[in-house]
Amino acid sequence: MRITRGAAFCAVLLIGIVAGAQEFPRSEVAFNYSYTRYSPSAPYSKGHSLSGGGGSITFNLNSVFGIEANLQGYGSNHTGFNIAPNATFPNGLNGDVQGNLFTYLFGPQIKIRAHHIHPYAHLLFGGAHSNVYADAFKTFCGPGSTVCGIRTAPAQDAFAMEFGGGIDIPINHIVTFRPAEINYLLTRFSNVFTGTNNQNNVHYAVGVVFNLGNTTY
Repeated sequence: MRITRGAAFCAVLLIGIVAGAQEFPRSEVAFNYSYTRYSPSAPYSKGHSLSGGGGSITFNLNSVFGIEANLQGYGSNHTGFNIAPNATFPNGLNGDVQGNLFTYLFGPQIKIRAHHIHPYAHLLFGGAHSNVYADAFKTFCGPGSTVCGIRTAPAQDAFAMEFGGGIDIPINHIVTFRPAEINYLLTRFSNVFTGTNNQNNVHYAVGVVFNLGNTTY
């Protein structure tokens, strides 16, 4: 009888532990500072640093898997162009313009909820928006321009993909500190100013996360 009672007690205790381990926040809302090293592949447009911010919201399906929506924005920055004479730019081109960058990405996230640290990874797809190439067209290829052989403004929207992850450190059941998130960010702006359709960028973020819903895990 004692053995049976002991086994029953252990079973109840184990069920409680497992049930507790399966609890998780229903959603996580993050706010962050964001830095991106934007690196176009064209030899006549150098890479440059972008500072901005944004946030994300993750809807958790269980304690491991979630669906993330991530929005980031970067203010106006100078982009320089140094293009040798060619068919599109008969006299060549030297100058710079100002432009911004926004990304809006969606996809799955995996998070391991250890006791003191929560590493996570995600794979996000969506789009990017920048006015830098349209501004370059207005600046260099406007009416009466003799340096530019095109008459159609480049598209301001392009495909984007991000892959990477980071670390969350719980402060309490509501607030989590995110000391680092590092991602590879691909954007595919394709026009005469990029010279290619791939820009291979690095994205870093640091911020704070608020756990909403059931936050006992």
